[in-house]
Amino acid sequence: MRTEEFDYELPKEFIAQDPIEPRDASRLMIIRRDTGSIEHKIFRDIGHYLESGDCLVINDTKVIPARLKGRKAKTGGQVEIFLLAEVEKNVWEALVKPGRRLPEGTEVIFDGGRLLARIEKRLAGGERLVSFHYDGDFNRIIDGLGEVPLPPYITKPLDKLDRYQTIYAEKRGSVAAPTAGLHFTPELMERLGRHGVVVVAVTLRVGIDTFRPVREEVVEDHKMHSELYSVTGDAASVINETKARGGRIVAVGTTSVRVLEAAGQNGKLIPGTDSTRLFIYPGYKFKIVDALVTNFHLPRSTLLMLVAAFGGKDLISKAYNEAISERYRFYSFGDAMFII
Repeated sequence: MRTEEFDYELPKEFIAQDPIEPRDASRLMIIRRDTGSIEHKIFRDIGHYLESGDCLVINDTKVIPARLKGRKAKTGGQVEIFLLAEVEKNVWEALVKPGRRLPEGTEVIFDGGRLLARIEKRLAGGERLVSFHYDGDFNRIIDGLGEVPLPPYITKPLDKLDRYQTIYAEKRGSVAAPTAGLHFTPELMERLGRHGVVVVAVTLRVGIDTFRPVREEVVEDHKMHSELYSVTGDAASVINETKARGGRIVAVGTTSVRVLEAAGQNGKLIPGTDSTRLFIYPGYKFKIVDALVTNFHLPRSTLLMLVAAFGGKDLISKAYNEAISERYRFYSFGDAMFII
């Protein structure tokens, strides 16, 4: 399958630069796989398309202030370290700038020495292993000096950084938000609960593939970045019970899909913590997920390929063309679709 099959042209003015207020006021495209029909609603209407007994699966990950700006210990030159994943205690996989001027052994100072870093190793994909040295609590330190990394296509500063977190964000570790969840408000969640919809949380630490387009010409040649996920025993029990009685598993976002499908075996969800490189593209057979809430994704992205796998490549292409003609807002702060 050719990567160019997942390309499309989007006018820049359709890239949402600001989140809509309130969160659930964004538009919602309803896509029916059985008939191929498309409807246009508002996100707060999603309850009309959910049924009592459905299980809504959210990703409760929380974005960390992963962008750290410091200076070289020897020359004072400016350095940026973008945290990706902690591979062992105080050692992180990271992106660094300027990469060519940061060889192994380079030491970096942050906030006058409150935090120190050392470039330990260059990895095959251009990332670095970086060790950190400090006194105190690492999370509190980076909360004080780091920046939450907004996607590169958002060029306008965000007034309220909590708008790039879901209302249920809890488990630290992601470098990007699970953006389909940004549309939910406490009031909407409460209404869904009264309607009989069960909400279950899983966790996936969203990694660098969220920002990266697929560069290989052939889709199957792309290698996914590893991401850590976790499913509790209670969450697995609720999801498995829902499947057993014929209820629908409704994934909120592609990250929830990857957890459910990575941890699914023989139609059941297996609890535990593990890492996954699962790459879902058209031809994949879904084991757990029955419906999907998702945003509109970048061209040539693994996220778009996953959505095409779930909704059908031709139907999703039709939906994207219609979204453009209807002037939907795209990407992280944009509108959503519900594929049923």
